[in-house]
Formats: sequence, C-alpha cells, structure tokens
Amino acid sequence: MRSIRAPFGRRGARRAALAATGLTAALALTATACGPSDDKASDKPDASASQGADQGSDSGSGLPGDLADRLKEHGIDPDKWKDGAWKDWSKDDWLREAKDFVNPVIEGLWKPERMRKAKDPNKTIAAKDAAADQGATDPEPTPVRAKPEKTPYHENAAPVGKIFFDSPEGSMVCSGTVVKDPRNPGKSNLVWTAGHCVHAGSKGGWYRNITFVPAYNDLGKSEAELSNAAPQEIAPYGQWWADWVSTSGEWIDQGAASGGAGAPYDYAVMHVKPQEGTKSLEETVGNALDVDFSTPSAQSVGSMGAWGYPAAPPFNGLTMHKCISRPGRLSLDPAQPTMYRIGCTMTGGSSGGGWFRVVDGKTKLASNTSIGPAQNTWLAGPQLGTGAKQIFDMMSEKYGAQ
Repeated sequence: MRSIRAPFGRRGARRAALAATGLTAALALTATACGPSDDKASDKPDASASQGADQGSDSGSGLPGDLADRLKEHGIDPDKWKDGAWKDWSKDDWLREAKDFVNPVIEGLWKPERMRKAKDPNKTIAAKDAAADQGATDPEPTPVRAKPEKTPYHENAAPVGKIFFDSPEGSMVCSGTVVKDPRNPGKSNLVWTAGHCVHAGSKGGWYRNITFVPAYNDLGKSEAELSNAAPQEIAPYGQWWADWVSTSGEWIDQGAASGGAGAPYDYAVMHVKPQEGTKSLEETVGNALDVDFSTPSAQSVGSMGAWGYPAAPPFNGLTMHKCISRPGRLSLDPAQPTMYRIGCTMTGGSSGGGWFRVVDGKTKLASNTSIGPAQNTWLAGPQLGTGAKQIFDMMSEKYGAQ
C-alpha cells in the first residue's frame, strides 16, 4: 500500500518519505486524559451540557429560554422543533447569516444506527466538476492510496473525529480535528472543519443537529461488527454538540454545491459542549493540535498528511484513513488565495478533515480537506491565513471559556 508517490527522483522521494514518517510518528498521540474505558463523565450530567451557546431558564419546551427565544425570532416554534420540525424544512427556511446559527441539543438523536446510515455530503464536496485552473497551479499530483489509520484511533490519532449533521437531503457526515485554544490552555472545546460541513454556502444556510464524535468507531470495526458494538466503541469520548460555529463570509457568500466557488475560504471553527459530562473536549480526548496560520508555500513543505473518514465508495465512512504526500499548488482564481493540493484517494466524508505538517518536531493543523475531482485522485485544502485566524481568534475570545 502506497503512502507516498512523488514525481521526483530517488533522493527527493527518500526525503519526502522520511518527512512523512516523521509526520506519522508525530501524530501517533496517546491520550493523556480519559481513555475509552475510563469514566469520562465521572460527574453526573451537567445541566449546561445540553444547552446551546446562550444559557437561560427552561422555556417549557425542554430548551433553554434564550435558545427558545432565538428560535422564535426566526419563526421557529421551539415545541415543534423538539417534536421533529427540524427534520423537514425547505431551503427557503434556512438560517444563513453568521448571527443566525442555532443548534439546540436533541438528546438521543444520533444513535449508532443513525450515525451508520449518514451519508457523505456529495452536493457540498464542491469541486467534483471544478472549473479550469487559473493562476499558479502545479501539475496534477500522482494519486496516493488512502491508508487505514491504526487502531485504536485514540492512541494513534486522538484529535481526529467524525462530524454528523442534518441537511434537507438527510443525515450527512464530515470529519474534524480537535484544536488547541490559546486562551484556554489544556481545556479547548474547539473543532476545526470545512465551511461546507456546517453551512451550504451562497444558496443555503446553516445545517442542523451538528455534533462531533472524536475517534468514532475507535477499533475500526466493520458495519456488521458495529451492529453489536458497545457504545464506548462507537463513540469512545461521547458526543459533542456545536453550540456555536463560525465560517468565512466568503464561503457564506460564494460557496457552491458544485465547482470550486468559495473553496479557498472553505474552513470553519466549531465550539462544542458535551452531551454528557463537564470536562472540556481537550481534557476528555487527551490531546489537541495547534493551528498553523503561517501559510507556508507548498514548495517549502516536505509533506502534509490528510486525515478523515471517507464515506463515498469504495469507502463506507466507518473507518479513519490518511494520505501523506508532498503538497503542490492549485489556483482556481488568480484573485483568490492559492490552495494546497496533494495526491489522495479519499472521497466525500473526509471533507473537513485536518491536514497536518510537522513544524519543529510538533504536528500542527495547516489546512483541511475542501475539494477533489470526480476521479478521487487528489484533494485540495485552503491556506489558513489572516481571515482564518480572525475567525479562530473570535471563537476563542468570545466562546472559548464557555
């Protein structure tokens, strides 16, 4: 099985292989906090764990008062929402502006069977039919076959997890990464993913019932095996509901269901809270990654690795995979930032998964999966520059300590 296939001579290939080996080793993270067999919610479930970003008295609908009020502001009946109104909504009813995000917890919604049936967001994977390249673009990379991550995932890729959400087309999946919060050291509740995993872009709005499951299917079991798996094997660290999410204004204004529109700005940060328990996500998982906002040139990076849960054939979304390769450049519009591109055969469902590189011996998140071609031979991810850092800082400052 290939982990690297680079279009350069033997010496260069060996350097890239060594860099990739270092990346893999650096990401082999043994959780320092609770393991899947530990009592990750030693306290009784905290009332605030099932509340959204705004806290308040109960409204009688089972939702915190402020959340119920926000739903009413958008013409949504809180009681009907709790009774299932979130299931059937037209695109005309989507809440799309940055200030409109609402994601109340519905306990018991994401049961194991519902998780297994959730599909990749094919309509939002974007550049299945990307427009012709413009600007600075390197030759198309040689495909790198996605390699299954070693199990248990919590010992080899602890910060990586799976994102579940509902769209008008049904239940969907993406991937995400636990990232460090500089203003709340050791207690981060921030998850990095793609914009199209939380918001439909120019012709849609915020998705619903967004939840993050770190180290989903920790032992990499098959679909048949999962039918009898214990809950801690499916969600070893529990479920973490997004109580606030932020993506770029460019993605909201430009993002499209097909093509590459908005892809250079296709990133998002989620603040999450546990469905049960009181510990932070970072404490619970035992690790988190720094985000690298330095936008290194593709030529200066020896290798990058993409991790995620590919769900479109030939994958089924149940197991974590990775690709490690030397990045190149992809430009869809000379007026917009150039994207990173690596050879990789991962498919939809890996969207939003982190791209990692080693900086001074530390693994850092440098991008996330955004788009790929119909042939599933490569992936492209945005550079995380000033705009991405502004979103990250806002999430850290405004919501990090909640």
